[in-house]
Amino acid sequence: MARVRVLVGTRKGGFVLTSDASRRAWTIEGPLLEGCEVFHLQASSLDPDRLYASVWTPWFGNVIQRSDDSGRTWTALESKFQYVPPVESYKGLSGQPETWQFRRTWTLKPVANPGGGETLLAGVEDAALFQSLDDGATWTEFSALRHHPSHSDWEPGAAGCCLHTVVPDPEVPQRLYVAISAAGVFRSDDGGASWRSMNKGLRADWIADPANAEAGYCVHRLALHPARPHVLFQQNHCGVYRSDDRGETWQEITEGLPSEFGFPIVIHAHEPDTVYVVPMTSAERRYPPEGCLRVYRSRDGGGTWEPLGNGLPDRHCYVNVLRGAMAVDQLDPCGVYFGTTGGQVFGSRDSGDNWAILADNLPRVLSVEVQTLEG
Repeated sequence: MARVRVLVGTRKGGFVLTSDASRRAWTIEGPLLEGCEVFHLQASSLDPDRLYASVWTPWFGNVIQRSDDSGRTWTALESKFQYVPPVESYKGLSGQPETWQFRRTWTLKPVANPGGGETLLAGVEDAALFQSLDDGATWTEFSALRHHPSHSDWEPGAAGCCLHTVVPDPEVPQRLYVAISAAGVFRSDDGGASWRSMNKGLRADWIADPANAEAGYCVHRLALHPARPHVLFQQNHCGVYRSDDRGETWQEITEGLPSEFGFPIVIHAHEPDTVYVVPMTSAERRYPPEGCLRVYRSRDGGGTWEPLGNGLPDRHCYVNVLRGAMAVDQLDPCGVYFGTTGGQVFGSRDSGDNWAILADNLPRVLSVEVQTLEG
């Protein structure tokens, strides 16, 4: 019988919620990596027992941890993500090149290689993309991204200038999308050797001429469905958008939502036109409209939206749902899960029609991922 594991990263460690295919009763393990800020807890694309965690502490800074036994034990990897500029470009007082160390790792994306093995991608702050071909032991940067001509227009969002989403194209192994706050969406068609800005049609109230600006857009999350990879969706600081041409142009699909502001966006596992978002009141007041927590679902690719709230708090709720804190499972009917800044994890086993609280009183939830396991 299939099992579902919900991997939850929080401000004070990671947690694993497990259920059978009925998804009625859940066990909770954790905290894993106790006391650490786990920005992202993610499973390997090949080995169900291997987990990766992006960890930050005031004492050791940014470190990637790996577990090969479902989180019981962990190995700290050499992953400080440092960039040393060429000698001729800049020298510090010592006469040696100055080392720039990147800050937090916002996202980890394991990708199964067509010829076997796994590539591990990491998006970091300040915005850059790294890859590891040896299970996180060593890393190399896709440096062409940071050298994009628009780089001088990249600005930090409220949480910093972070590369928070990595989306591989399942049909074209060399094609890769990244989303950066506040820069926008960028696409590579040659395995990261070069990048193009994919931001036409987006709004940005702070850009004087958005029709001609390549960067400066505050995209919050990016998603595509593997059955239809030419269609992308994004939750932006200024609305929800859809692209039908692999990101070349975007059309706003915010109409019907109570707010243009929110963070996560996910797609139903089996229905490419079914999309979920969690609107927040505004950028200044990051809580559900009127204190009523609702997930909004579109079954027609953003044409219309419906509120889903059966089982969710309907008054005096002032939590937020962060960009990486929502995910779906692969069962039928599809399960949908999200975590809040108030430490609750909610789940629906019927595609959002009904919700139940799976865990409460956890630390602030930073990320939610789901493993669907056979047997």
